[in-house]
Amino acid sequence: MAEVVCLGILVADVYGRPIDEWPEWDRLSFVEEMGIGLGGCAANTGLALVKLGVDTAVMGKVGDDGFGRLVRQAIADGGADSTGVVVDPDARTSATMVMINSAGERAFLHHYGANAKVTVQDVDMSLAEGARIFHCGGALLMPGFDGEPMAQVLKTAKAQGATTSLDTAWDPSGLWMDTLAPCLEHTQLFLPSLAEAQELTGLKVPGDVADALLDLGIEVVALKMGSEGSYVASRDKAIQVDAYEVQVIDGTGAGDAYVAGFFRAHLAGWDLERTAKFASAVGALCTTGLGTTAGVRSYQQTIQFLNEYEPNYWDDL
Repeated sequence: MAEVVCLGILVADVYGRPIDEWPEWDRLSFVEEMGIGLGGCAANTGLALVKLGVDTAVMGKVGDDGFGRLVRQAIADGGADSTGVVVDPDARTSATMVMINSAGERAFLHHYGANAKVTVQDVDMSLAEGARIFHCGGALLMPGFDGEPMAQVLKTAKAQGATTSLDTAWDPSGLWMDTLAPCLEHTQLFLPSLAEAQELTGLKVPGDVADALLDLGIEVVALKMGSEGSYVASRDKAIQVDAYEVQVIDGTGAGDAYVAGFFRAHLAGWDLERTAKFASAVGALCTTGLGTTAGVRSYQQTIQFLNEYEPNYWDDL
């Protein structure tokens, strides 16, 4: 039985680096590295959790094509339960071209694919029975599931005893809160990027953004701020944690790895500050590898990394 269920977008990523400028049309340029791998918020967070020692199930939809077979195989090879991955013969698997520059910054070209066809009927809630956390990753990129359908699934998961969690992606429709509001009523942990949360609330300052979201009934808000760290708040406490300095190869998946780290710490019952620091470390280490999860370390390796910064702080674990 999975401790954490990650439901959401599943993507095949095609990536190349370094790409610092575009070739002219009808011309060829070279890159040092190019590959294909697993992407999508649900898959990235799920496989990062497995690396951290958490029994995890991944749910979502793919097409009956080469990308879909790659996604399903990568989830299984990564050690997560892929029973909840639905294959739609009439859809193409969602895919993203990831262009990574010399600084590890990324630009994306995305094909909605099967993620756009996820519906409530695709979600087998029996697979989530007994889960301690039920997470929806990639909200706002599943037009057939976002809004009321997702809200109903979160409500059911909460009734089954799971802590509910939600992470967003950038909303190309521009609807933001109009779409997401029904879901937040049933969300206990909310972990968007600061930029996404600013669009949702119309506010700019992290503290104001977090307070506005907490006022909606959310229990914990974690705002991911990239190189600026993260701002985490509950009704009783708010802290800002700096990002850890590492040699960045590829920032892809770092936000999803942060979420995985947050869950691992939450399951252990850690306080807000220690949880945020551990999540930041998982996210930082993710950027040291090429692809969405290659840089993620085991739980013990992550603690060893943290001990380099604050040895006494982590001694009592």
